Amino acid sequence: MKELHIISFNYPYPPSYGGIIDVYYKIRALSDLGIKIHLHCFVDKIPATVDPEVEESTENIFFYEKKKNPLLYFSGIPFAAAIRDSETLLKNLEKIKAPILFEGLQTTYISKLLKGKGHQLYLRHHNNETEYYKGLSLSEKNIFKKIVYRIESLKHKGYEKKLLKRFDAVFCLSGKEYNEVEIYSKNARLIPIFHGNQLVKQLDKKGNYFLFHGDLTTADNKKALIETIDLFKTLPQYKLVVASDRASEDIKRRISAIQNITLTPIQTTEKLHNLLEDAHANILLSYQNSGTKVKLFNTLYNSRFVIINGNITDDPVLKSLCLYGADMAEIRQQIITSAEKDYNDSEKRKEILEKTHSDHAKAEEMVKIIFKN
Repeated sequence: MKELHIISFNYPYPPSYGGIIDVYYKIRALSDLGIKIHLHCFVDKIPATVDPEVEESTENIFFYEKKKNPLLYFSGIPFAAAIRDSETLLKNLEKIKAPILFEGLQTTYISKLLKGKGHQLYLRHHNNETEYYKGLSLSEKNIFKKIVYRIESLKHKGYEKKLLKRFDAVFCLSGKEYNEVEIYSKNARLIPIFHGNQLVKQLDKKGNYFLFHGDLTTADNKKALIETIDLFKTLPQYKLVVASDRASEDIKRRISAIQNITLTPIQTTEKLHNLLEDAHANILLSYQNSGTKVKLFNTLYNSRFVIINGNITDDPVLKSLCLYGADMAEIRQQIITSAEKDYNDSEKRKEILEKTHSDHAKAEEMVKIIFKN
């Protein structure tokens, strides 16, 4: 039986945000192909129990607490990687000889201790972290955080170039990241996001509101929401629902002051899918150019119109399924235009998405590469 270590930057359940969605549904898809998975998770606090959804897809699951030493900010290693260092993890990897898949650059601190010891090492490259932290710095209002993010961006620049050559293959989420990795390491493989969706929903022609959903603790999502709120202030005839489990008091005050905008928690995947099914159009904005955002798949499979700006995806096929706005004036016009339209794109989406973006096909491709011998 084929076995695989997966080192995750967090516990992958519930699959409620970007990278963790990719981790969770990748585990599911690989397990469905008969791969025995030994899952290693870095967490803030070790959970008392493991969710059955994770247990049923894994052979073993190990937890390691992230280091809480603020002095690691002064390390030459990016902070997110420096806090994910564990001797226990090294011992657990040695006990079971199997290829090792690192989920994101933040899990790779120990890779230097494994290279040259007969291990097959693979990386799931979730982001161009240099650009990601640079984008956070530009979006952040807090001056201290702005400086910290900028420093982290500079640390990642050197760390990535030195690191990427260590791996037998680097699995990239998007064409942009594939091209960047391939330039200086020649080991890139393009495997788009695992998203868990299987069938495109057949929906009525009209929904009830516009929807914005996301993790509002990130500077990028917060900036995107504030821009969207300001837009809907000028469109009182349309209802906007903001769905998030992580809204600050500042955001709550902004929303409560505007009659046509409401805030609702997500809590479960089922609740999110219900919100998506009832939405007429979704507003997806980003100010970070980091490939295709995972929430795009949720909206394309489970909702009606999707209005995006240029940083939501660099995939021309996915872009063709959306309504595009280059700036907020064009986004505003797409909101007005879509409100009057009937939704009739289910068959077009079904033909494209179920053919080119199924999790099963992506898992098979990864298995071919990792277990080629």
